[in-house]
Amino acid sequence: MMRILPALLTALALAVALPALAQETSPTEADAALADILSRQEALAEGGTDPGAAEGANVGPGDDGVWGEIRRDTASITSVQRGPAATTLIQTGGMRWQEFREGPLVLWSAVALGATILLLALFYAIRGRIEIDAPFTGRRILRFSAVERFGHWVLGGSFVLLAVTGFLVLFGRAAIIPLLGHEAYAPIAVASKWVHNNVSWAFMLGLVIAFIAWVRHNIPDRTDIAWIAKGGGFIGRGHPPARKFNAGQKAIFWSVIIGGASLSASGLSLLFPFELPMFAKTFGIMNATGIPSLFGEPLPTTLAPQEEMALAQSWHTIVAIVLSAIALAHIYIGSIGMEGAYDAMGSGEVEERWAREHHSLWVKELEERGEVGEPTFDPRGTPAE
Repeated sequence: MMRILPALLTALALAVALPALAQETSPTEADAALADILSRQEALAEGGTDPGAAEGANVGPGDDGVWGEIRRDTASITSVQRGPAATTLIQTGGMRWQEFREGPLVLWSAVALGATILLLALFYAIRGRIEIDAPFTGRRILRFSAVERFGHWVLGGSFVLLAVTGFLVLFGRAAIIPLLGHEAYAPIAVASKWVHNNVSWAFMLGLVIAFIAWVRHNIPDRTDIAWIAKGGGFIGRGHPPARKFNAGQKAIFWSVIIGGASLSASGLSLLFPFELPMFAKTFGIMNATGIPSLFGEPLPTTLAPQEEMALAQSWHTIVAIVLSAIALAHIYIGSIGMEGAYDAMGSGEVEERWAREHHSLWVKELEERGEVGEPTFDPRGTPAE
């Protein structure tokens, strides 16, 4: 009898509980709701849209009652956690972001970087190193001060670290994990995240120093038109007249300043999740111009916190890839691509002949102020003029 009693009590409890559970959610309703959600996920995976995510939509078993309110983010939810995203339980847009993050974003980032390296190698094979045409004079001209070089190397050095650590995270799942495995990649990812987050402050500091030091030299003027028309001296022989910065350098400067500012803004949004939403307001400003409507529907101005973060991460990566391609071209010119170019950011002084060939108008300004010194030495052993 003692052995039978527990079994009887269990059967009695089930007999009482099962009707109540069946009344609350019948198997037919639950199956229909699950089938509805799975069909939506398949539609999203095939590039379609989720009708249940639309405002006020109520199309199918999965949208009935409280679950419909949760899917539309209209349910009244109490959470012990604090923050803008604490009450968002279902965010179907995350599926689209994950597919974009793991697919097109990784693929086209690799294509862009690979194409840039290939084009630079092809250019070097065809054009070779751009050398100084005339003999050296032995005179050195101060091109960049110690403060300017400090700002440049802080900006450039931090960007290289940010790019490397960012690439380790971006390409980790697609390229590194298959080679090293999950266990070996985990500490690399953790270290990359730590370096990336902390070095970002040095990048922003270098960006401010570079802007203050060089903005007055990078205002476009009519000399830039002639420089562009002649290909900047990269095609053919000779170099068009230019001031301290030519049109190509100005283009790089403004690309770095504008792109770096945008990179910093999206990076701050990622460093402080859900605290600095940017895209809903930006989309509203863009819609006010009427331009998005010309290409279809206006951009969304109501975004879930997670959608803001997904857009920030995607934009951060796209801008970083573009700046990385520009940085590769800049590094190429400043190292093996052009004779004498590295001296400007190495010692800060350049050979007068280099300065006259590449920035003749700037040298003329220095001569008018009496800032071109006497011959000192000739690193190439050619008699000074």
